[in-house]
Amino acid sequence: MLTQPYCVLGLGSTQDRAWGLLDIAGREGVSLTTVLTTHHHWDHTRGNAELVHLRPGLEVMGADERICALTRRLAHGEELRFGAIHVRCLLTPGHTTGHMSYFLWEDECPDPPALFSGDALSVAGCGWHLEDTAQQMYQSLTKILGTLPPQTKVFCGHEHTLSNLEFAQKVEPRNGHVQAKLSWAQKRDDDDIPTVPSTLGEELLYNPFLRVTEDPVREFTGQVAPVQVLEVLCRERARFQTALEPPQPQVRALLALQWGLLSTPQEK
Repeated sequence: MLTQPYCVLGLGSTQDRAWGLLDIAGREGVSLTTVLTTHHHWDHTRGNAELVHLRPGLEVMGADERICALTRRLAHGEELRFGAIHVRCLLTPGHTTGHMSYFLWEDECPDPPALFSGDALSVAGCGWHLEDTAQQMYQSLTKILGTLPPQTKVFCGHEHTLSNLEFAQKVEPRNGHVQAKLSWAQKRDDDDIPTVPSTLGEELLYNPFLRVTEDPVREFTGQVAPVQVLEVLCRERARFQTALEPPQPQVRALLALQWGLLSTPQEK
């Protein structure tokens, strides 16, 4: 149930969607006070400035100073509260150096907790383009996110479920959990039904990036040490995606800018 004050997690939208979000808040009878942003990439932040313009005094929170319209930097382990909803901030570097995930639970609520993982963790995958090191990504996935309650619902920033599971099937062709999840996701896609959220317990069964100590995953990568296994997985996942959808030159330039490989004239 929505209560005042109200926060929204991430906003990769334009002006029309910013207005739309405020319209939803108005119809629900709540006041939007806070935007929690997972990381600085444009597809997660481009609505921030417009919302701040439309709603003076709005707080935009995150861990990275590069986040558009940021008003408050958050620290790992910091806890916030919005009515009966508790939010624990979990620094999960890897996809970006300042990536923050948000773990939520509600007082006296029977529903399981929720994780808003941005691009750190997705259904059967992760943010495999790394700004940080594979060591940091390993720590984020296994030591921070991987230790949350297995019933935690995972709400990720992108729905790449089908391609993630197709890659997972390539990594572990004999994993029945991967095959079952892929069949399920294909049916959901055919029916135009979302595949998000999953649960953390499910992810541990079919997400290769959380299974870096499993023998089939090690065999696929040709590595034994978990960090090296993860590093190879990220590299192979990028190759797999390129084979599926070779990006056009304009898209390559946009991605390079997003990932910090290029700078704008103002930044030079």
